[in-house]
Amino acid sequence: MVERGNAATAASPLTVWLDADGALLRLRLARPKANIVDAQMIAALHGALVAHGGNRHLRGVLLDAEGPHFSFGASVEEHLPARCAQMLASLHELIIAMVEFPVPILVAVRGQCLGGGLEVALAGHWIYAAPDALFGQPEMKLGVFAPAASVLLPYRMHLPMAEDLLYSGRSIGAAAAHACGLVHTVADDPQAAALGWFHEHLLGKSAAALACATAAARGAMQRDVRQRLAEVERLYLDQLMATRDANEGLAAFLAKRKPQWEHR
Repeated sequence: MVERGNAATAASPLTVWLDADGALLRLRLARPKANIVDAQMIAALHGALVAHGGNRHLRGVLLDAEGPHFSFGASVEEHLPARCAQMLASLHELIIAMVEFPVPILVAVRGQCLGGGLEVALAGHWIYAAPDALFGQPEMKLGVFAPAASVLLPYRMHLPMAEDLLYSGRSIGAAAAHACGLVHTVADDPQAAALGWFHEHLLGKSAAALACATAAARGAMQRDVRQRLAEVERLYLDQLMATRDANEGLAAFLAKRKPQWEHR
């Protein structure tokens, strides 16, 4: 994690600073154009939330990204059998930290928001999207599934549409994502739209009241997400990764070839 303007740590995958006289935490994915959600990015995001979670003046978080795309997703190499347990555990810890964060998290998206990148966005409160934004969980194309999205997507839209995205691996545009409830607002400048909403609706509020309101509104979701993430993590590691096709799909992606499914 880097504080804005700190050249000594410019290689960090995340830029972190406070805005609005300390009331708004800014988090910016800083590895364009892919902004891959790998172990280093996950650790930086989680670390920033832990570092600022006790700030009693904070009234919101804005998460956005450098470059033309929000994120192409997680690191496929980190999904391989030798590394996937550690990757899933750290990603799910980040998801829980976001879902349980004491103030609202606004997410501004341009371009592609896929896989693990979309899972991170889903853990926030509202997504502001540019008209060119694309949202998808392409994991099924690799012979695997999206654990966190399986838990979080049904909180954003009705279950049949969530299942459509989870099973097909297809992407949808900003207008369709807005129509089904995944996206809160479509705007030419999603960052400006999110900032405008924060300044109009959150900045003047009591941070103490916001923390209580967030806990009240998200209490059942927070308990459910913790339990369900543990369940899908075990399903992924114990059953999915024991299949031949999951390993074939990942290997085929890395080799840039079409997977050969054997349905076992």
